[in-house]
Amino acid sequence: MNKIRPLIMVWAGLVFAVGVAACEPSDRTPGLWLSGEFTEFPDDWTFTQEHKEIFVEVTTPYFVSHSVTIWCAALDGTLYIGARNPDEKNWPGWVDTDPNVRLKIGEQLYDVALEPLDDEEILTALRAVYADKYDLPQTSGGTPTNTRYWRVVERS
Repeated sequence: MNKIRPLIMVWAGLVFAVGVAACEPSDRTPGLWLSGEFTEFPDDWTFTQEHKEIFVEVTTPYFVSHSVTIWCAALDGTLYIGARNPDEKNWPGWVDTDPNVRLKIGEQLYDVALEPLDDEEILTALRAVYADKYDLPQTSGGTPTNTRYWRVVERS
């Protein structure tokens, strides 16, 4: 019995470590809560152009955090995020219910809010910034892809 107890402790520690590591999203696999160091809301988000992927954590109706990997783009120092095919995903609807989200950029965490973006002039400029950053084809004839965008703002 004395030999089994240390094995159980090692096994439990390993399961815990794997569970904690599996909390954040990876590529297309969603995660739970995000970890990192909290940072103040920046005046200029241009630094995010160096990050191809960031994470967003939203609140679900089940009171369990849900996080996904997303793309972002900065336009005139303001950060925007998008969801391609938003009707096929749950998290955009959860943002409609609670716009307070957490972003992870590098190892930094930001508690922010999301505002839906519907200004066509900004959307046109933002699509061009996304196309540039991610080497995407420009949409022809002004026909946008099925993507929904949000402006990242400070929580009130």
